[in-house]
Amino acid sequence: MQSIPTAADTNRIASLVADVEHQICAAADAAGRSRDELTLIAASKTRAVPEIRAAGAAGIRHFGENYLQEGMDKLTECTDMQATWHFIGALQGNKTRPVAEHFDWVHTLDREKIARRLNGQCPEGKTLNVCLQVNIDADPHKAGVLPDQTKALLGACAPLERLNIRGLMTILHPDTEPAEGYGRLRELLDNLTSEAPEHWDSLSMGMSGDYPAAIAAGATHIRIGTALFGPRKPRQ
Repeated sequence: MQSIPTAADTNRIASLVADVEHQICAAADAAGRSRDELTLIAASKTRAVPEIRAAGAAGIRHFGENYLQEGMDKLTECTDMQATWHFIGALQGNKTRPVAEHFDWVHTLDREKIARRLNGQCPEGKTLNVCLQVNIDADPHKAGVLPDQTKALLGACAPLERLNIRGLMTILHPDTEPAEGYGRLRELLDNLTSEAPEHWDSLSMGMSGDYPAAIAAGATHIRIGTALFGPRKPRQ
């Protein structure tokens, strides 16, 4: 049986979605950009299915999951929704098959080995959209290739026929000034254009606390959780 959101959850999340949309439009306008250039991904880790359904009812079509089993449970329960699912968490080699089979996007590719596993396990006829994760500020506690390693990873991944290498993704260190960090990722994307495949067009960057700066720097995908759903509940 489907988990149905309460009227209170539906109204609360609809109000939060409207507020975020207003801020996105304002940031896009200030940057001389169109709202249509931006994909809003609801970062839905630890969020219950009724909250996801309430977000869907408010117009959200893209959802990002960090934990594989939790994400798979939600995909299974939400098959009736018109949703695009993004894997935005750390990806281990022994968990690539269900991601390749069921998700539409992977934002956290940072190793050739994982790329080859995803490519080999992607179902026939499917192409998986992928962003390369870049540790733009060399944070020792975060995943991702360093900026000067990105070209080599791109070169290794580009020939893989079932991966559509779309662009770059980053998560900033808390001490990094957003405009600077996101500006460096945009510059890296531009510098790699001549090496990249056809659909090299995506910058996955920006979260609840800094997405206006990401939009100003050229983000195409922003990953927002708390601002859409409210304070995050502890993972059980």
